[in-house]
Amino acid sequence: MPATTEPAVGPPGRTVLDARDIARALTRISHEILERNKGHEGLVLLGVPTRGVGLAQRIAARIAETEGVTIPVGALDITLYRDDLRRHPARAPQPTAIPAGGIDQKTVVLVDDVLYSGRTVRAALDALADIGRPAVVRLAVLVDRGHRELPIRADHVGKNLPSARSERVMVRLEETDGLDVVRIADSPDAARPTEEVAR
Repeated sequence: MPATTEPAVGPPGRTVLDARDIARALTRISHEILERNKGHEGLVLLGVPTRGVGLAQRIAARIAETEGVTIPVGALDITLYRDDLRRHPARAPQPTAIPAGGIDQKTVVLVDDVLYSGRTVRAALDALADIGRPAVVRLAVLVDRGHRELPIRADHVGKNLPSARSERVMVRLEETDGLDVVRIADSPDAARPTEEVAR
């Protein structure tokens, strides 16, 4: 079956990344992280729930294949640090899981699926500050769709995806959704232009 064939199950819209594209993007991000860090020493990957956690685990697996080492992976929930809780109902907080070695004086790579306004990343930085003091914090995202509202830029990007605010970017991953695909579609609700509101 050709790689461009639409998946039988999944969100509506136009496919911009299929499973092979996602795999290649994560492999490239993994190599970039190692190159930027000059190796694996001191690396910690923290995924932002929900899909950022699965992406962080995949990146760690690729680094293990390349370097033969296990990179600490954790989860950093930012629900209670968001600045839009009054406007949008909060989801139930997800577990924050910091690796046993902590994050102090480590190179922490925050991993998320979509970078949009930058507000999720700001919240993640606030949450991180309450946990410890990393030496460096970097950001890896599968998709950067633009429309930043804060001066935040990703260090590692799987795909830059120019989009209109009236469009939705939908990421689905095998771990949480049963398939790997990124799609973009017109939003049925202009007030909620993306599934990842204010990310």
